[in-house]
Amino acid sequence: MSATPVTMSGDDLTAEATAIAQQFVSARLARRCTPDYPGRIPQTMAESYAIQDIAIGLAPDTVVGWKVGGVPPAQRPKLAVHRLAGAIFSANVWPAKAGAATPLPEIEGGFAAVEAEFIARIGTGVDPAKTEWTIDEARAVIDKVFVGVELAGSPLSAINDLGSAVVASDFGNNGGLVVGPELEDWRDTLDDIQVETVINGASVGVGGSPSLEGGAMESVRFLLEHCARWGRPLTAGMLVSTGAVTGVHRVHAGDQAVCVFKGIAELQCSVVRAEAK
Repeated sequence: MSATPVTMSGDDLTAEATAIAQQFVSARLARRCTPDYPGRIPQTMAESYAIQDIAIGLAPDTVVGWKVGGVPPAQRPKLAVHRLAGAIFSANVWPAKAGAATPLPEIEGGFAAVEAEFIARIGTGVDPAKTEWTIDEARAVIDKVFVGVELAGSPLSAINDLGSAVVASDFGNNGGLVVGPELEDWRDTLDDIQVETVINGASVGVGGSPSLEGGAMESVRFLLEHCARWGRPLTAGMLVSTGAVTGVHRVHAGDQAVCVFKGIAELQCSVVRAEAK
């Protein structure tokens, strides 16, 4: 990989961020892989979100939610965060259909992975000026929770290998979101739901909300603070994909995946080759 780690600032940051954002967005729209990071690797989360902010403005779609991912412990001292966020666009939200597999588009030569997730929907009552939230306050502004599957996806095959700052710069490595059935009584049952991911008939991971550090609600709490401080406060109806409860499972075109939320639903997915928009 040819990118050079250089800290950006001022006008250099803006110009570099714009160039990187343009290349990521154009690659995603063309369904074309990016063999190397398209510029200097961001060294801080501020640099990463500057790139993502510009990319959001370039994307010909509307942000309807956010994915939240974990930052590995080894990277936290430098980046000073435990989670990261990436935009989810309206065209990349797919309702699960009972008994049918949802096609998940993989950019050939890029990155694709299946992640079983709990998806929170924000209700009313979010103060856009509020920048500090407790978990109880976060829980209070959620009106529904669904089971679902995140397609982690990027034109950059090595995105996860290059670290969380790189992940955040490309929409948090999000490629789409499958929304399954609503959870009844989620406030009482969420932490007890067992989840398993099966790919091509083999179990590849098990877990649940407690598998996430602080649980799924910590992801919502983090995002409320992050987005308010970023100037993109959450609003009613936005979806929050709270984190990979069984792990990140890389897939390729032709793979079949099932995310089993025991006693709730089995979400079937079929990985297909992405076609240019």
